[in-house]
Amino acid sequence: MYKQISRNKRRSFFLVLFFFALIFVLTWVFGQMTELGAYALIPALVIAVLATFTSYFYSDRIALAVSRARPVKKEEYPHLYNVVEGLAIAAGLPKPRCYVINDTAPNAFASGRNPENSVIVVTEGLLSKLNRVELEGVIAHEMSHIKNYDILVQTLAVVMVGVIALLSDWIMRSFFWGGGKRRSSDRGKSGNAAAIFLVVGLILAILSPLIAQLLRLAVSRKREFLADASSAMMTRYPAGLASALRKLAADKEPLEVANKATAHMYIVNPLKEHKGKMNKLFSTHPPIEERIAALESM
Repeated sequence: MYKQISRNKRRSFFLVLFFFALIFVLTWVFGQMTELGAYALIPALVIAVLATFTSYFYSDRIALAVSRARPVKKEEYPHLYNVVEGLAIAAGLPKPRCYVINDTAPNAFASGRNPENSVIVVTEGLLSKLNRVELEGVIAHEMSHIKNYDILVQTLAVVMVGVIALLSDWIMRSFFWGGGKRRSSDRGKSGNAAAIFLVVGLILAILSPLIAQLLRLAVSRKREFLADASSAMMTRYPAGLASALRKLAADKEPLEVANKATAHMYIVNPLKEHKGKMNKLFSTHPPIEERIAALESM
């Protein structure tokens, strides 16, 4: 369990580091094509941060509204409250608020910018189809997202994707403005060197948004592995979550309130998953078979 946790934290760190490297390269290219230099990053950061500020601070409210989740009292689902309270004590976290989605498809997610403002949402199908040990594994997984500040990590990834998209767009626009030509001529560069620089800049501008999205999805998948390992650490019983994942994978009922914008929040993809390497690359969740294998190896 310790090995899995350390590995996924390390991989998440290097993915985020690569994000920063890509932003640095794009900033340098844009600075070379214009007269802004390193100052090109400032307006991109400001715009991206402002765009994600509201979604970050109101992420729990937005998620609850979109998923049509309703708050529940302890008298309605006492076993859910008992599990959440027990795991919160074990994790040393404030007890998250509990919500339920009126849907028979089994699934769950957590939201909130920090442990003090967190919620755990489960479907009625999850409560009816899982036994207590399996439910503990799922709730521990969602609580691990809260404890590991995965909402913050995902928000950081979204900000960086926004910065990269803005820089790429500005590089593309600089070609139409003729900034690259002016910059090259001002420095007295040779025609061949200027042409190579423009081609490299154009390729980066086209591919960078795609690379950024792939990085964001990769970060999301690593955080799912991390939450699985942290869940096993919290419950001391990896088989519980592995059994729950098997049941969730076998259940083909779609979750009606889910969509592409919210699918990444759930413990398993609530949309119809397609197999294949390309679909795996563009998925927010790692294959369930790999998650189960990782849990069983603990």
